[in-house]
Amino acid sequence: MITKKMRIKSILNYIGSVISWTLFSILIICAAFLLYYFVSLKLYEAKGSKYRPFFSVYTIVSQSMVPTINVLDVIINKTVDKPTDIKVNDIITFESTGVLSYGKTVTHRVQDIFYDETARDYEYVTKGDNNPIKDDTPASYSNLIGKVVLKIPGLGNVQRFVGSKIGWLVVVIIPALVIIIQDIMKIIKVSNVKKRAEIENQKIVSQEEHIQ
Repeated sequence: MITKKMRIKSILNYIGSVISWTLFSILIICAAFLLYYFVSLKLYEAKGSKYRPFFSVYTIVSQSMVPTINVLDVIINKTVDKPTDIKVNDIITFESTGVLSYGKTVTHRVQDIFYDETARDYEYVTKGDNNPIKDDTPASYSNLIGKVVLKIPGLGNVQRFVGSKIGWLVVVIIPALVIIIQDIMKIIKVSNVKKRAEIENQKIVSQEEHIQ
């Protein structure tokens, strides 16, 4: 018969398991992002600033694409094989050469496309969905990082939280301590079982000797 105490213990174990797996999942996601950034950094250093990975990940920090893409949403870009793969209304990420955003990485929507005979490059007229006017300078294909293929709403909040002292404590230190404590408890439990088994064996041996 299941007692009230056993039922409460079962519920607490279930809640603890859910919390542990949730924290573990968040830790895995953050570790994957850190690994990606580390590998990308090494590739940039090895191949130069013009290197474009097949997929690139960015956290949005401005409101220029609201409500399509909000602040702290994470986007994933995919490189394109040729300039004509980009179409009007696509959202692209590029290195800006504009006056107001020179050198920054920008994610905006394509408004128009033309070929610049002088530069011998395709140019994309872009605009943020939340901006009143188009960008002051078109984005060239040579500065294109990729086309947005996926948006993960709010994932940047996790990145920001993990980057804080409290986040590091909650996501890394506490789960690590929980795992260590659980392992210690398992070791103690196994040790106690072994001791009880030895005591029972000694009793059986003692009883057999007494009978003889």
